[in-house]
Amino acid sequence: MTDGPAPSGQDGAQRRALAVLTAGQILGGLGVGVSVSTGSLAALQITGSQTWSGLGTTFVTVGAAIAAIPLARLASRRGRRPSLATGMLIAAAGALVSFLAMVLPSFPVLLLGQAMLGVGQAVNLQSRFAATDLSTAASRGRDLSLVVWSTTIGAVAGPNLVEPGQALGSAFGLPALAGVFLFPLLTQLLAAGAYLLLLRPDPLLLARERAQQSARALAHSGRTAAGAEVQRPARAAVWRAAILTIALSHVAMVLLMTMTPVHFTGDGVSLAVIGLTLSLHVAGMYALSPLFGVLVDRLGPLPVIVLGQLLLAGAGLLAALAGGANLFGIGALVLLGLGWSAGTVAGSALLVSAAPPERRIALQGRSDLAMNVCGALAGAVAGPILSGFGYAGLGLVLVLPAAVVVAVALVWGRPGAARTASA
Repeated sequence: MTDGPAPSGQDGAQRRALAVLTAGQILGGLGVGVSVSTGSLAALQITGSQTWSGLGTTFVTVGAAIAAIPLARLASRRGRRPSLATGMLIAAAGALVSFLAMVLPSFPVLLLGQAMLGVGQAVNLQSRFAATDLSTAASRGRDLSLVVWSTTIGAVAGPNLVEPGQALGSAFGLPALAGVFLFPLLTQLLAAGAYLLLLRPDPLLLARERAQQSARALAHSGRTAAGAEVQRPARAAVWRAAILTIALSHVAMVLLMTMTPVHFTGDGVSLAVIGLTLSLHVAGMYALSPLFGVLVDRLGPLPVIVLGQLLLAGAGLLAALAGGANLFGIGALVLLGLGWSAGTVAGSALLVSAAPPERRIALQGRSDLAMNVCGALAGAVAGPILSGFGYAGLGLVLVLPAAVVVAVALVWGRPGAARTASA
């Protein structure tokens, strides 16, 4: 990664990398949208239990968590291109396994397929960091958020493929929901091909090469880099706080989002309305991410992190007041997506800026691992919370992780801590 003005050749490489990452995110977003919207419904169809239904989506995050560190290590050794392509191929295989699970039917096979599909989610998360490999400090938030934004197209379309997928399956005599998994099978394969064939030069390898060239030039001239970052003991606290922000923002989002299709189905809501609600939620997650990225570049990550937590807490309170599938309930899902977007974009930008260069890729993998482990735990407890306390109780729980992040942000706001956080 470079923090100063980029050479013109590097500008072109960054533009090409962003274009390929954007295309991959659009295709991969379809897989994320389908797996998120269909996983809990597929589990409910096979088991007939609300308590077990949350595991369908939970295993998506389990798969993403398992893949986070290996994909980061693969990227560190061989670059972003083989890492992203390998993850998408595993996700495509997961779509096929999920399809077979609905045909059999088999709940364990479905969970395996969902976990493999979750590797595609890990790829999507890694892509946002790949967008910063060749970024300058002034454009880091914008570049990261543009790749996050590109997921909007696929992820919004994904939930609306539930009914067409059922129609496709019915035309071939397949069980309900089986045909839905044919869509991510195709799109994940296309995304793998895009990464493997078009992500050249590899942004991470090129960034390392240019950093080495710059270091040799500075050593030869006997100078030090202007504005070079000073290592501070407090920096470790900053990147740990960034990881906490990303993980708990994801917890709040997963808690409510996972159980919304199940709760709406219990209220007799049609699949079309559920698909629309989830599409609006996913649009909130991604569509305004460039705005949050620009705010991060201009204001620093701290104000945007606090804004995100306020949105998440507001979503929980609105869901508790709404109690079901109405305009307020749908609005709560939109706020939920916006809060997740602000927290994730700002937390990720803070992590990139605070992590030491030699540990940056490893810490990115650790961040994705923490995010997905916490998301998996949230998905696992969401079903019992819904069964025991209802949808209103589930909404109120969202205030807790948001409050923890805001408390950490207030600590950053102390004199000296804020300067370190915005370094």
